[in-house]
Amino acid sequence: MEKLFKLRENGTNVKTEIIAGITTFLAMSYILAVNPSYFAAIPGASSAAVFMATALSAAIATLCMAFFANYPVALASGMGLNAFFAFTVCGSMGYSYEVALTAILVEGIIFMILSFFRFREALVNKIPNNLKFAITAGIGLFITIIALINAGIVVKNDATTVGLGNIGSAPVVLALLGLLIIGVFQHYKVPGAILLGIIATWALGIVAELVGWYVPDPANGVYSVIPSVTWDSIKANFAAPAMFKFDFKFIVNNIAGFALVTFTFLYTDIFDTVGTLIGVAEKGNLLDKNGELPKAKGALMADAVGTIVGACMGTSTVTSYVESSAGVAAGGRTGLTAVTTAVMFLIAIVFAPIFLAIPGFATTPAMLYVGLLMLSSIKKVDFGTDIADTIGAFLAIVMMPLTYSIANGIMFGILAWVILKVVTGKIKDISAVMWVSVVLFAIYIVLKALGLA
Repeated sequence: MEKLFKLRENGTNVKTEIIAGITTFLAMSYILAVNPSYFAAIPGASSAAVFMATALSAAIATLCMAFFANYPVALASGMGLNAFFAFTVCGSMGYSYEVALTAILVEGIIFMILSFFRFREALVNKIPNNLKFAITAGIGLFITIIALINAGIVVKNDATTVGLGNIGSAPVVLALLGLLIIGVFQHYKVPGAILLGIIATWALGIVAELVGWYVPDPANGVYSVIPSVTWDSIKANFAAPAMFKFDFKFIVNNIAGFALVTFTFLYTDIFDTVGTLIGVAEKGNLLDKNGELPKAKGALMADAVGTIVGACMGTSTVTSYVESSAGVAAGGRTGLTAVTTAVMFLIAIVFAPIFLAIPGFATTPAMLYVGLLMLSSIKKVDFGTDIADTIGAFLAIVMMPLTYSIANGIMFGILAWVILKVVTGKIKDISAVMWVSVVLFAIYIVLKALGLA
């Protein structure tokens, strides 16, 4: 283990890495339930097959991350991208499951080429340090708003857009209590504090269901938190993934439409992945003294391989997960954390009923605490020296949570930074890769304005 993952060099040990890997898995295991539910309405897609594809592609991609880059980052079918796949491409746009998978495959191949020629690596490393700190802080707020919504602490309000949820409901109370539990564990330096917080909150949820406070209502998406492991429940998730369901003939007669779909997948994944890697690496002290990610090429290649494997198995774009920051917060620093998460995805194939019973309010405390840790990077942001750095950082921070997109935060941050550098006569500060990013943003904005992306 030491020779393979350089544990001592990274200030960690086997026990810490395993706990961190389990923590990451529990924080992102919801994808095993969400992905099949999204794909259920797509003609030709089987929920059981998508469950298997989601678990296997996540395990393979995460193992690639472990051995290509030795980073504690896990990958799986990306949220947002899977919704675009199911509800837009295969829904309102009317493309078939096979065409959408073909677009994912082409996107993955383009990713691999971009990674091989180090464009994505340059993008990760050439973003100014001030923006990197801002991206980390923005991701902290983004994680926080996701967690608050998942637990029902923050809800939709027609008068004020968002509002406070039912503070007497079990999920809200238990999620907030879980955060306090993690805080107590952290204060007393209890090993595995975040993982223990998830388990403690889940246990309290089971008690709440047994006494009738938490009432399952499957029709409204409220499921039992008590796992029911039967042979039938295990068999229900066993199905071979839909392998190589591609439609290359469609491309010949529909080049423009296919290119549009592929570009949207490509654009979103490029900047989501860049933001996630920067955020997780910055909090895990993985950036070098120049603020660069030493093994970015390997990490990005793992992302590309994962996307291709996912397409071949029948699922949407596989990408780096921001929930990896939960494992980093638990002490994960090497690929052993990623290996542990990958193994957990494989175990989940057999013990799916257990993992799928973990409620969102049980993982909410972990994500809130991680959001706090990542938001602390705002202390490193320089808001007073250069106006481009100041406004660029501000927009990167606020646009991520308020537009519910890491990619949007990066887009607004970089665009503001580049424009102000030009206007203030500091055009020499702008690297070539930043100019390329601006061109990609411009294309995306035009497509968005035309309602095509």
